[in-house]
Amino acid sequence: MAMTTETHDPGCRPGLSPAAALFRSLGDETRLTIVRELALGERRIVDLTRTLGLAQSTVSAHVACLRDCGLVEGRAVGRQMFYRLAQPRLLTLLGAAEELLTATGNAVDLCPVYGHGAS
Repeated sequence: MAMTTETHDPGCRPGLSPAAALFRSLGDETRLTIVRELALGERRIVDLTRTLGLAQSTVSAHVACLRDCGLVEGRAVGRQMFYRLAQPRLLTLLGAAEELLTATGNAVDLCPVYGHGAS
């Protein structure tokens, strides 16, 4: 995974095994929300900014992380960039994750290390 800027979230960093890097890139709630939004179709940064209610620089950094991980790609149209999922199989992975969460009764949410409210 190539890192091209210093504005990336620390969760998207080189040196992790490929599988760990993949799950780390999806482990951030904002990035996961961006992936879910892109599953609905192409979006510009401004579209994502409005939907997420976050600063443009924050959204851009998260999209850059997903792009560097090969999960998102951009398509230039004039001066605008439209982003989309580069790997539609990602939706299969997310579907499997939802099934796993259902099967475990969302027990991962109670995990003291990674669950909701963990430090």
